[in-house]
Amino acid sequence: MKKTIFLLFCMVLSVSMYVSAQHPVNIWQGTPCKHRVQLTPWLAEGKGNRAVVVCPGGSYFWHDMKHEGEQVARWLQSQGISAFVLRYRTAYVPAYLFRFRYVVRGNRYPDALDDVRQSLRYIRSHADALGIDTAQIMVMGFSAGGHLAMLAAEQLPVSERPKAVAAIYPVVTMQKPYVHKRSRRALMGESRLRNAALRDSLSVERHVPSDCPPVFLVNCKDDPIVDYHNSELLDSALTAKDIRHQYLQYSSGGHGFGADPAKGSAESRGWMEAFLKWIHVNEQ
Repeated sequence: MKKTIFLLFCMVLSVSMYVSAQHPVNIWQGTPCKHRVQLTPWLAEGKGNRAVVVCPGGSYFWHDMKHEGEQVARWLQSQGISAFVLRYRTAYVPAYLFRFRYVVRGNRYPDALDDVRQSLRYIRSHADALGIDTAQIMVMGFSAGGHLAMLAAEQLPVSERPKAVAAIYPVVTMQKPYVHKRSRRALMGESRLRNAALRDSLSVERHVPSDCPPVFLVNCKDDPIVDYHNSELLDSALTAKDIRHQYLQYSSGGHGFGADPAKGSAESRGWMEAFLKWIHVNEQ
């Protein structure tokens, strides 16, 4: 009996150590850049695994690292998918409070997109050690992170784009009447808010390429933060370009539920099972 308890203890300890051993890495270390951007791996067991770069939301000002970061990564890992939670550069809280970017640059576009690109490069260059299939690397984003995921699908060179994208209740447009103004301010910076060309280029529904990767899109009609029309605009744009995608619009669930089993609604929490089915359909 004691031996059995000891073995069970060792098994629990080994699992705990496996999960906690996923130390954040600075994806810019060893490059000429002096940025410090953390990518935290949550590696699934085995080799040749799918990988998902997870971009938490937070209006491009901050990150929801719990519901849209860690909980998402734990869930993906439990499904045999390696997750990499990216703490990309945002404007951060001081910029939200003091608007100092009228006079200094601060963090703004394209900084976060550069971080996604570098994270993809990091994973691909370390794929053997990480047990990753380089042909099966996705980007999943929530809210502003969903907008960032779509930027990666549209603006990165074709050879560096992710295999597919999941945009969960994403910010989509930078144009009235459906723009999420806080995300636009954070992304563009106060000194560039009147730049019409930049607003247009960052409205992802306007620039879906004909070779866009497949997209998994989810939102809720009762979303109180990002107007639900954002996802409808993106769905229409993807449909017009005949891009392979799945759009799920739930009647309830709100915003910011991520992979939290206690947030959103029973309906909206179904996105996770639907996503797992979708990636199997889109394996090729």
